[in-house]
Amino acid sequence: MTWYLFQLLLQASLMTIFVSAISIFAGLGIAILLSAMRMSGNRWAFRSAGVFISFFRGVPLLVQLLLIFNLLPVIGITLPSLATAVIGLSLCTAAYQAENLRGGFEGVPVGLIESAEMAGFSRIQSFFWIRTPIALRMTFPALVNEAILILKASSLVSVVGLVELTKMAQNLSASTYQPLPIFASAGLIYLVINLIVAFFARRAEDALPGLPAK
Repeated sequence: MTWYLFQLLLQASLMTIFVSAISIFAGLGIAILLSAMRMSGNRWAFRSAGVFISFFRGVPLLVQLLLIFNLLPVIGITLPSLATAVIGLSLCTAAYQAENLRGGFEGVPVGLIESAEMAGFSRIQSFFWIRTPIALRMTFPALVNEAILILKASSLVSVVGLVELTKMAQNLSASTYQPLPIFASAGLIYLVINLIVAFFARRAEDALPGLPAK
């Protein structure tokens, strides 16, 4: 295992971080939308969000990626590997983040919502400016845990042709016949990335304002 090979792994890890970060934040946006649909009071919106969450939580991520990768060209849509990977990861993590947020939304004090409505907030304004920030605060540890899981799960996007850390390790292992040091190095890089994410997440959680009493 040479320094040059390790550098190639580090360069590939940038793609892992990039695709994971984009997917996590896109997934969070979709998760908030799904939560809004489930609390809208509209029966069809509630059921549509439920079907989405059930599907993407019930089907393995690898199968989801292969479905997206093979389905889009059939309907005339050809996307680069990066876009396909981001779509797959975003949809999958959105389903899990929506379930994490559900507990947070249910925990928002009713009196706070009533006070917002009395102050002139519309239902939509109350959702985005009052309920969503509190729900995010209450579920922050679970959302961070999901972010770490999706970062590790990003190793699966190699099936759609994206060269990230795991794919680079596979390529180098096949060309150098040194699987043990190469995959050990890849595992070490994953560990360091996740430790850094966990460190900054703890700092961010400490800096967040406290929750209102129920």
